Amino acid sequence: MHLPSDAERLWFAHLLESGRLAPSALTVTPQRIHALLARSETLDTFLAAKFPSLKRYALEGAESMLPALEALFACAARAGLSNIILAMPHRGRLNLLVGLLGYDPRALFWKVRGGGEVELGLGAGDMGGDVDFGEGEEGGIKVSLQPNPSHLEAINPVALGKTRAKQFALLRAGGADTTPTSGSASIPCTPGDRVLALQLHGDAAFAGQGVVMETLGLGGLPRYTVGGSVHLVVNNNIGYTTPTSAARSSLYCTDAGKMVGCPVLHVNGDYPEDVVRAVEVAFEWRDLFRKDIIIDLVVYRRWGHNELDEPAYTQPRMYAHIRARRSVGGVYEDRLVESGVITREAATAVRAEYRAFLETQLAQAGASTPPNFTNASTIPPTWSSLVWPGSPRAVRAPETGVCADVLVRAGRASVVYPGSELIHPRLQRHVKHRLERISRGEGIDWATAEAMAFGTLMLDGCDVRIAGQDVGRGTFSQRHAMLVDQRTEAVVVPLNYGLAEAEGRLEIANSSLSEMAVLGFEYGMSWERPNLLAIWEAQFGDFFNGAQVIIDNFIASAETKWLKQSGIVLLLPHGLDGAGPEHSSARLERFLQLSNDRYTYNPHSDKDTHHVNLHVAFPTTPAQYFHLLRRQIKRNFRKPLVVAAPKGLLRLAAATSSLADLKPGTSFQPVLDDPSIADADAHKVERVVLLTGKLYYDLVKERTTRQMCDRVSLLRIEELSPFPFAALHTALARYPNAQEWVWVQEEPRNQGAWGHVGGRVGEVLRGLVGKRVELVYRGRKEDAVCATGIGSVYQAQQRAVIEAAFVGM
Repeated sequence: MHLPSDAERLWFAHLLESGRLAPSALTVTPQRIHALLARSETLDTFLAAKFPSLKRYALEGAESMLPALEALFACAARAGLSNIILAMPHRGRLNLLVGLLGYDPRALFWKVRGGGEVELGLGAGDMGGDVDFGEGEEGGIKVSLQPNPSHLEAINPVALGKTRAKQFALLRAGGADTTPTSGSASIPCTPGDRVLALQLHGDAAFAGQGVVMETLGLGGLPRYTVGGSVHLVVNNNIGYTTPTSAARSSLYCTDAGKMVGCPVLHVNGDYPEDVVRAVEVAFEWRDLFRKDIIIDLVVYRRWGHNELDEPAYTQPRMYAHIRARRSVGGVYEDRLVESGVITREAATAVRAEYRAFLETQLAQAGASTPPNFTNASTIPPTWSSLVWPGSPRAVRAPETGVCADVLVRAGRASVVYPGSELIHPRLQRHVKHRLERISRGEGIDWATAEAMAFGTLMLDGCDVRIAGQDVGRGTFSQRHAMLVDQRTEAVVVPLNYGLAEAEGRLEIANSSLSEMAVLGFEYGMSWERPNLLAIWEAQFGDFFNGAQVIIDNFIASAETKWLKQSGIVLLLPHGLDGAGPEHSSARLERFLQLSNDRYTYNPHSDKDTHHVNLHVAFPTTPAQYFHLLRRQIKRNFRKPLVVAAPKGLLRLAAATSSLADLKPGTSFQPVLDDPSIADADAHKVERVVLLTGKLYYDLVKERTTRQMCDRVSLLRIEELSPFPFAALHTALARYPNAQEWVWVQEEPRNQGAWGHVGGRVGEVLRGLVGKRVELVYRGRKEDAVCATGIGSVYQAQQRAVIEAAFVGM
């Protein structure tokens, strides 16, 4: 009765009153249900006997999950769906893989014995990580089981993002118009016709993990809808050792679904046929209303949190009751025998035959490599145009420059469209100034360079999607990639109008006030669509900390764990400007600590940087930013990119570029040498100041005031990971008479880039000078916060940092 519309409530009323829930032919036959239950139980007892110390997170007590999924797959196939994107926790994963998805038991036994992808040079993956099962898009359902870290429910938004990306790809392949030119969804209003998002949950996690609520909140948003997910909560009535009385404040673990008016079907897992019926109802609902629906599958855990646990420590009465119970499969088998559906002999034979099969598979899995691994590919079919980062064919420095006429065309298209006089009067000046700068070919600011990057990629046939809170306008009112008619509030994306003939499209996804779910969603899209420039922008750099789980467990590590490439871009506005501790820092130190960038450097044997798990850049000019964005797509492999994006530089006249900086032959430079010091004067330099970010422009002014332009060189490191050893070696070699090398940063000493660059710069200097020399730190002292919120204190600190760069001269 909590459903928001009359139509939805009446649908359930009719379902109940019409007798449609009365026993009838099921999607899954009783014989098949019995076989699934029996085989699942046999697999668990087999693994317990052969590998008694294995934590397998078995289904025992929840075997009805398998008939539920079998029924859902069958319903989806009948409805004409081609793909199911499946996200699930650990419990029952092995049973699902082997019992329902056809995973080779030999591969399972190989991994249980300690083997796996590492020995074969293929990574360190999770069981069944992003594996496709089924007949595929032509003749049946393809089930893509997503890799899932131990952080509960973190996979949910990632799976939704992949689902939407898959829907988009199938719709475009079918000729549907996916042009996102207005405020409506870019996917037509009935998304999900061929792709279903299926999410499995635990009861305690569903009630306790905030990402569940964040993800549910995306379900009806125009840029995030997938046409409804089916949620199956495997309700153990306990979370690790936490009873339901301490696990939630609501009556049901599924009450979070009421937040979005989501119907919930409660069903007893001891009655597998009722479970199948509930799944049939859930699929019919989702297929009709294109909204989320939840099945609360009430079950139990026979052995506690895992098979090596003793749950009676904390729940003695519950587990005394559980251990006195006959298994789910055994109870159902008795019912079938009593009703004459099967004979006891036939039921016993099912278990015996399956156990014999497992014995054979275990024997064959001895020292040989299972076929699943032998034929493993590091590149999925949708990525066929790309290569693995370590491949000899991987392009490190592609051409990112663009002809002037194309740049001008893209820049003009970003602000001009029919009826543009109806936008806000202050934006008329924005349009005028952008067109003037483009005509002059000078003064190209950050927003214009970004629009040119987007537009030129669209002309190259690539899609661009930028997501986050208020990204259409931009937190600092700099972007204005979407314009709003002041009379009707109609939303227009000028680039999609001005470049209508381009194959690529720009999607502006203004998001809910969520970080974790939204970033996870965008990351999931990047898994499925390698030729999409997928960008997530935080309102301020430090707001990413609400999505730290996605960064740690997916973005920084998925390539190593699951062989998953991603070209996701994180734009994190960064820079101390007196705004206070919560609006200043993108916490670069955290990303640099997550980087697996090497430490040592041999200037005569520099190796490619394909091994680095993520790139961290701190551009100081619009041209550098332009090339970074285009490089993400133009390389024939993908790496996540973290950008310390500008705040104060967005409108700084000194921090602009020219069209010449974007033309063919130009590219992103990981190190920017001092442009004011000619080669002929480089021998006069006494001190080299190395730094990152906007502080450069402050130091340029101070150096001029002090009349030290020929004595101090200001050298910017624009890419921190992978560390640009070779480029830095070349830049420092210009100053043979330098006696002092100083690192200056505005972040506190225990933050920013200092911990990452100090030793690495020292390695380069030792290679140049021939002995160990000191790189001196100049900047704020260690602090528990990233910035002060007191204006006078900030000004004094900032002045001290600027002066410290020149102290002693």
